[in-house]
Amino acid sequence: MGWLNRMTQFKEKAGKNRENASVGLFSYPTLMASDILLYRATHVPVGDDQKQHLELTRDISAKFNNDFGEQIRNLQHGDAYFPMTEPLIEGPATRIMSLRDGSKKMSKSDPSDLSRINLTDDADTIAKKIRKAKSDSDALPETMEDLKTRAEANNLIGIYAALAETTKEDVLKEFGGKEFSVLKPALADLAVEKLSPINNEMKRLLDAPGDVDAILRDGSDRARVIAEETIKEVKDIIGFIS
Repeated sequence: MGWLNRMTQFKEKAGKNRENASVGLFSYPTLMASDILLYRATHVPVGDDQKQHLELTRDISAKFNNDFGEQIRNLQHGDAYFPMTEPLIEGPATRIMSLRDGSKKMSKSDPSDLSRINLTDDADTIAKKIRKAKSDSDALPETMEDLKTRAEANNLIGIYAALAETTKEDVLKEFGGKEFSVLKPALADLAVEKLSPINNEMKRLLDAPGDVDAILRDGSDRARVIAEETIKEVKDIIGFIS
C-alpha cells in the first residue's frame, strides 16, 4: 500500500481527493506489474511517465526473489525467478504534448478532441487540428535555449522533428524566426504523409474483423501457455497446492 501511495501518477490524478479515489486508479500499477511478471518480461517499451510503474514491478520482483530465494534455488530456477525488467524508452518523441496545452501530455482521455491526433483521423481532420493547435503571437524561436521556454512551439517543433526523422535543431534552422502560420501547414502536410498509411491499415483491419480475431486468438493461445507455466511455478515456489 505504501508503494502504491507514492506513485506519482496516482497523486497527480487523485489530486486533493485521494481519500475518494477509485481502487482502479490506486491499484493500476499492480495490474501493470502483474501483466509484466506473468510473462517474466526482460524488457518493456514504456513512456517516460510510466517508468515509475516499471520501477514498482522491479521492486515486486526483487522482493519475491528475496523472500522465496531458497525455494527458487531448490526448485532449480537459479538465483532469481523473476527478472529485473528494464524499460525501453526509445525514439526522439517519447512524450508528445497536447495540441491545446504544450505543458500537458497528449492524451486520449482529454475531453477536447482538438488536443490530440488520433490514428483514426483522416487527412482533413489532422490538418484542421494542427491549424488550430495552440500557439502565440511571437515568431518561432531560433535557438534551442529559447525553444525550451516556449511550450507550444517546442511541442510542434518536436512533433515535426520526430515525423521528419531529424532533430529540433535542424527544424529550427528551417523555421526559426518564421511565424507559426508557416510551420503549421508544413507540419500538417508531413503528419498526413506519415500517418495516412497507418490510418489506411487501421481501416483495412476494421473491415476484416476475422483477420484481427485470428491474430488475437493466436496471440492469446501462445500467451496462455507461458502464463499457465508461470502461475504453476509460482505456486510451487510459495507452497500453494495446485
